[in-house]
Amino acid sequence: LQLPLREGRARYRQEKFAAAAAKFSTALELCSKGFAIEDPLKSSPDDISRVASFIESKLVLCYLKLGQPGIALTHAQRSIIQHPSYFRNHLRQAACLRRLQRYSEAARYCTALQGSSFHSPTAQGTSGPTSEGLIQRRALIQEALNGEASFLVLYTPFEKEDRADKAKEANKTFAEMHPDYMQHIFTDPHGIHLLPESAESLPDQQYLLTLGFRNKEIGKAVEKCVTRKLPICPDQKTPFSPSKEKEAETFWENIGKKVMAVMDFIGSTKIKDERSPCARAMEQFHHASLLGRLHRGQEEAQVMTQVMAELATVPYLQRVSQEDDKLLQSLTADAMDILAGRTGDRVWTKIQKV
Repeated sequence: LQLPLREGRARYRQEKFAAAAAKFSTALELCSKGFAIEDPLKSSPDDISRVASFIESKLVLCYLKLGQPGIALTHAQRSIIQHPSYFRNHLRQAACLRRLQRYSEAARYCTALQGSSFHSPTAQGTSGPTSEGLIQRRALIQEALNGEASFLVLYTPFEKEDRADKAKEANKTFAEMHPDYMQHIFTDPHGIHLLPESAESLPDQQYLLTLGFRNKEIGKAVEKCVTRKLPICPDQKTPFSPSKEKEAETFWENIGKKVMAVMDFIGSTKIKDERSPCARAMEQFHHASLLGRLHRGQEEAQVMTQVMAELATVPYLQRVSQEDDKLLQSLTADAMDILAGRTGDRVWTKIQKV
C-alpha cells in the first residue's frame, strides 16, 4: 500500500494529476482487499476506514485539479462516509459543490461545521472548523442569493417564547418590503437559522427565516415540504398517490428542480432541524426516488451517496435520542440497499405510509 501512495504523492507534486489519481485508485483497491494495516487481525474497522478516507481525499484533490468536480464530489462523499468526524472532509465536499455551482448545498455543509464536535487539528496551528466554515459559508450564501431570482428571504431575530407572533409579524414585514415576491409567503417553523452577514457578532442569536416567491406553485410546494413533521415527496398531492412517468418528468423540469434548490438554501443557514436529525436525509430519499422513476440511475446513485454521507455525519452535529439512533441505522441500511440495487420495503416509505 505504501508504494502506490508514495508514487501518487510524487506524481501530484509533479502536477501529473491523472497519473496521481491512477496511483491513488490502486492504493484504494489494495485497501479494500485488506492491505490497509500491517496486521489486519489486530486492526479495528475505524483504522481501516480512516486509511480509506485519507486515500479518497487525495482522489478529491486530483479530480478537482483535473477539472472534474463531479467525480471529485463522489470521492469527497465517500471520504465522509469513512471518516465523518474529520472536518476537512466536509470542506472538500463544499469545494466540490462550489465548483459545480451548487452554492446553497456547499454553504449548508460549512454551516454544519459551526458548533459541531468535529475533530480539528488546531493544536498544530491549523484553523478550526468554525473559522474556516464561517468564512466560506457567508461567501457561498451570498453567491446562492446572487444567482437566484425566483425568491427572496428575510431573517427576523426572535426568542423561543414568541415564535408564532414573530412569524406573523415577519410575513407582514416581508410583504411590505418586497411587493414583487408576494405570490406566496411563509416562515420556516422548524429549525434554528443563522444570519449570514453577522453571525459572528451575535453567536447566540436565533433567527426566523421568511421566504417570498414570484411563483405561487413553487412557494406552496416548498412550504408543503418544509412545514410537515417529516418530508414527503413534493410531486405527490397526497402520500403515495400514483405518479406517471411523464407527469413526473414535467413536474421535475418545471417545479421539482426549483423546489430542491430552495430546500437546499433553507438548509444552508440551519444548524439543527427540529423535525428530526434525519429529516434532510429523508428529503434526499424522496429526491432519489423521483430520479429513479425518471430512469436517471447515475443521478440517483449520486444522491444516495450524498444521503450516506449525511447520515454518517448526523451524530457529530447534534445529540441523537435512542429513537432517532434507531431511525438513523435503519435509514443507513435503506441507503445501502438502494445503492446495491436490492429491492424490498424501505423504512422511510413505511414512515410515509403511517
